Amino acid sequence: MKILAIEHELPGAAPDRFTPQLKRAEAARVWELQQADVIREVYFRADRSEAVLVLECATVDEAERALATLPMVAANLIAFEIIPLAPYPGLSRLFAGDGSL
Repeated sequence: MKILAIEHELPGAAPDRFTPQLKRAEAARVWELQQADVIREVYFRADRSEAVLVLECATVDEAERALATLPMVAANLIAFEIIPLAPYPGLSRLFAGDGSL
C-alpha cells in the first residue's frame, strides 16, 4: 500500500533541539528506510521546511512503526500525518463503452 506521510513540527519544539547531530541521525535513518524499500520517495515542501514521504507498507500501522524509528519523531520534535492511498479508478470510465464520462 502506498502511504503519504506529511511532517509537522510539534508545538514547543525549540529550534535549538534540531542539532546537526540529530539532523545527521535523521538523514541516516531515512537512508536505511529507503534501502529497506519502506520509504520510496522523500521531498521537502517548497513553501516550508517540512518533509513529505511516500512509503510502501502493508498497513498504516507498519508505516507508523517505521516512522516512529526516525530520531526526530522519537525526540518528540515532529510527527507525521499519515494518509493511505489507493489507485485512482476514474480512468476506467474512458473505456467503459457506455459513452458516459
